Amino acid sequence: MSVLSQLKEPMYGYSLVKKLQDSGIPIEANTLYPLMRRLESQGLLISEWDTGESKPRKYYRITENGIDVYEKIKKHWFDFSDSINNLLGG
Repeated sequence: MSVLSQLKEPMYGYSLVKKLQDSGIPIEANTLYPLMRRLESQGLLISEWDTGESKPRKYYRITENGIDVYEKIKKHWFDFSDSINNLLGG
């Protein structure tokens, strides 16, 4: 969910790792890259190589199907969080 939420605009892997870490979500690159390949194989992300810079970078962004899945996951997350908060008396 956190990965999909950040890829409405194209982003390369290291910048995504940094953004997630800066937001308090610790993730290692060796965890993120296999996850993004899996999300891409499921049709939730697409990737493109940018070779215009001195170092080629693979940029990822969410697909329409990915947006649909993300919205469903987000709704489930909020519903679940509300249930847990109610259970804990919050």
